Amino acid sequence: MGKVNRQEILDVLKGYDKENITIATLGSHTSLHILKGAKKEGFKTAVVCEKGREVPYKRFKVADEYIIVDKFSDIVNDDVQEKLRAMNSIVVPHGSFVAYAGLDRIEDDFNVPMFGNRDILRWESERDLERKLMIESNIRIPRKFNDPSEIDRTVMIKFPGARGGRGYFVASTPEEFHQKIDSMLKREWIGEEDVENAHIEEYVSGCNYCIHYFYSALNDEVELMGMDSRYESNIDGLTRIPAKDQLDVALDPSYVITGNHPVVMRESLLSQVFEIGDNLVEGAKKLVAPGMSGPLCMQSLCTDDLEIVVFEMSARIDGGTNTFMDSSPYSYLLFGENMSMGRRIAREIKNGIESDRLDILIT
Repeated sequence: MGKVNRQEILDVLKGYDKENITIATLGSHTSLHILKGAKKEGFKTAVVCEKGREVPYKRFKVADEYIIVDKFSDIVNDDVQEKLRAMNSIVVPHGSFVAYAGLDRIEDDFNVPMFGNRDILRWESERDLERKLMIESNIRIPRKFNDPSEIDRTVMIKFPGARGGRGYFVASTPEEFHQKIDSMLKREWIGEEDVENAHIEEYVSGCNYCIHYFYSALNDEVELMGMDSRYESNIDGLTRIPAKDQLDVALDPSYVITGNHPVVMRESLLSQVFEIGDNLVEGAKKLVAPGMSGPLCMQSLCTDDLEIVVFEMSARIDGGTNTFMDSSPYSYLLFGENMSMGRRIAREIKNGIESDRLDILIT
């Protein structure tokens, strides 16, 4: 089966009752504040949820409609799609939606209008495409090593897909790389196919800033919405142990994201932040038209030379936006009111409806 035809999606959208649009998403990741933000902007809301995992959405009263499925991947099944279209749904993609539904099925089988550019989701999931986009956008990124035998300094090893840091590790020699790969395989954190696609990059030492932007296609403007940093297990636990004792602890450091906390950056660094966002948006327009639309995130490190180095990109709403479900200092500066990323998405959709330009926001 070929890719979903954009014109078919626009035809579905034309058949919608624009006065009764529902904003829908998969019940995971950032769905609580996506749905809450949609309700704040006056939309009906719907959540597709695995049986038994609907409790938070009911307790927080963020969803008007529930589509209960046996497993999250069922969101791409024909009967679920029919229910979503019958509600005049626009689906907001997030990391769990991409991971559970699968990129191939989103691209080939998911005939429900989605917010943003669905073509760009593959560019964040495949390391080579992600790297190409950032290089073409003139963004400073870590050096890549093509083979473990090239390792001559401390490197970070990552694996494909949105996996919240699971399986990532640090090595300094080819021997240490293979030793830790064997350990990860035994723990079943990775599979043989992951080993073949391991991404090896220079380890950059610095403070972690995950920078959340929103690109408004309606206004052709990049907005800085917030920043967070991550709690990662078990590396954060290891760093709480005195240095003289760390070598005696029988633990392999891991980088599984378990939580997020809001941060602000030195004001003098914000010019770099805006330049990075602007450059990525312009680069995406050239490489994967129409480019970015809506939320995006640059996961970065700031070195002691005050250089921001970007090591990963999200081309959709990122989990760190949960740190400003009401507002962040930056979104408050922009809007002068509480503005979460979920609410910003809903407002862009509302503005698209009111200006009769909803079609440029949907794929």
